[in-house]
Amino acid sequence: MSDAHTSLTLQMLEWIQQRPHSYTEVIEAWHSTCPRLCIWEDACAEGLISCEGGVNGLVTLSQKGGAMLMSASRERCVGTISKA
Repeated sequence: MSDAHTSLTLQMLEWIQQRPHSYTEVIEAWHSTCPRLCIWEDACAEGLISCEGGVNGLVTLSQKGGAMLMSASRERCVGTISKA
Protein backbone atom coordinates (compact mmCIF):
# COMPACT_ATOMS: atom_id res chain seq x y z
CA MET A 1 0.00 0.00 0.00
CA SER A 2 1.31 3.47 -0.85
CA ASP A 3 1.61 6.09 1.89
CA ALA A 4 -1.31 8.06 0.44
CA HIS A 5 -3.46 4.93 0.25
CA THR A 6 -2.54 3.90 3.79
CA SER A 7 -3.28 7.40 5.11
CA LEU A 8 -6.72 7.44 3.47
CA THR A 9 -7.46 3.93 4.71
CA LEU A 10 -6.56 4.95 8.27
CA GLN A 11 -8.69 8.08 7.93
CA MET A 12 -11.68 5.96 6.86
CA LEU A 13 -11.12 3.46 9.69
CA GLU A 14 -10.93 6.30 12.24
CA TRP A 15 -14.17 7.74 10.83
CA ILE A 16 -15.92 4.37 11.09
CA GLN A 17 -14.52 3.82 14.60
CA GLN A 18 -16.19 7.03 15.85
CA ARG A 19 -19.60 5.38 15.47
CA PRO A 20 -21.21 2.75 13.27
CA HIS A 21 -22.33 4.20 9.95
CA SER A 22 -24.96 2.91 7.57
CA TYR A 23 -23.73 1.17 4.45
CA THR A 24 -25.28 3.95 2.34
CA GLU A 25 -23.51 6.62 4.37
CA VAL A 26 -20.13 4.90 3.98
CA ILE A 27 -20.57 4.36 0.25
CA GLU A 28 -21.52 8.01 -0.27
CA ALA A 29 -18.46 9.15 1.66
CA TRP A 30 -15.82 6.62 0.57
CA HIS A 31 -16.75 4.91 -2.70
CA SER A 32 -14.51 5.90 -5.59
CA THR A 33 -14.48 5.25 -9.29
CA CYS A 34 -10.76 5.97 -9.41
CA PRO A 35 -8.86 2.69 -9.75
CA ARG A 36 -5.88 4.14 -7.88
CA LEU A 37 -7.88 5.23 -4.83
CA CYS A 38 -10.34 2.42 -4.13
CA ILE A 39 -10.15 2.80 -0.35
CA TRP A 40 -13.56 1.28 0.41
CA GLU A 41 -13.08 -1.68 -1.91
CA ASP A 42 -9.59 -2.44 -0.61
CA ALA A 43 -10.70 -2.18 3.03
CA CYS A 44 -13.48 -4.70 2.30
CA ALA A 45 -11.11 -7.05 0.47
CA GLU A 46 -8.54 -6.84 3.29
CA GLY A 47 -11.14 -7.58 5.97
CA LEU A 48 -10.66 -4.25 7.77
CA ILE A 49 -14.38 -3.53 8.08
CA SER A 50 -17.51 -5.51 8.78
CA CYS A 51 -20.87 -4.99 7.06
CA GLU A 52 -23.84 -6.39 8.94
CA GLY A 53 -27.25 -6.54 7.30
CA GLY A 54 -26.37 -5.69 3.70
CA VAL A 55 -27.20 -2.30 2.20
CA ASN A 56 -29.58 -1.47 5.06
CA GLY A 57 -27.10 -2.52 7.73
CA LEU A 58 -24.23 -0.97 9.64
CA VAL A 59 -20.55 -0.79 8.85
CA THR A 60 -18.15 -1.25 11.75
CA LEU A 61 -14.47 -2.03 12.19
CA SER A 62 -13.41 -5.65 12.13
CA GLN A 63 -10.82 -6.91 14.62
CA LYS A 64 -8.22 -6.62 11.86
CA GLY A 65 -9.23 -3.00 11.16
CA GLY A 66 -9.04 -2.15 14.86
CA ALA A 67 -5.61 -3.74 15.08
CA MET A 68 -4.42 -1.72 12.07
CA LEU A 69 -5.60 1.51 13.72
CA MET A 70 -3.96 0.59 17.01
CA SER A 71 -0.68 -0.23 15.29
CA ALA A 72 -0.74 3.04 13.33
CA SER A 73 -1.47 4.96 16.53
CA ARG A 74 1.52 3.37 18.26
CA GLU A 75 3.76 4.18 15.28
CA ARG A 76 2.63 7.82 15.37
CA CYS A 77 3.41 8.02 19.09
CA VAL A 78 6.87 6.53 18.60
CA GLY A 79 7.51 8.89 15.67
CA THR A 80 6.46 11.89 17.74
CA ILE A 81 8.67 10.88 20.66
CA SER A 82 11.72 10.23 18.47
CA LYS A 83 11.36 13.65 16.81
CA ALA A 84 11.34 15.44 20.17
